[in-house]
Amino acid sequence: QVQLVESGGGLVQPGGSLRLSCAASRFTLDYYAIGWFRQAPGKEREGISCISSSSGTTDYADSVKGRFTISRDSAKNTVYLQMNSLKPEDTAVYYCAADLSAIGYCPDYKTAYDYWGQGTQVTVSS
Repeated sequence: QVQLVESGGGLVQPGGSLRLSCAASRFTLDYYAIGWFRQAPGKEREGISCISSSSGTTDYADSVKGRFTISRDSAKNTVYLQMNSLKPEDTAVYYCAADLSAIGYCPDYKTAYDYWGQGTQVTVSS
């Protein structure tokens, strides 16, 4: 069974950093666009970053641009989201997802991604 598993969330002070991981089992992440999403209580899910298959083209929402970096380690079959300069408004459950049909580009975040992880909580608070 295809699985995506996020890890790396936790409690961090404003201005701090965290690195989230998205590990895959039973499929190769390199072949798919991988998106990171987040959802805060009472808010809609927000797509915040994506890395495409093959070319590794990246995309960022304005809310995280310049602070977050997405990357992929093919040997570990893992996609990372490095989050720096964290703000209280970054508090949310973070999810990664895989889109099987987008080849070489990042799809619109409202696209129906095919596989989702269970999420990891990120809390930014002093």
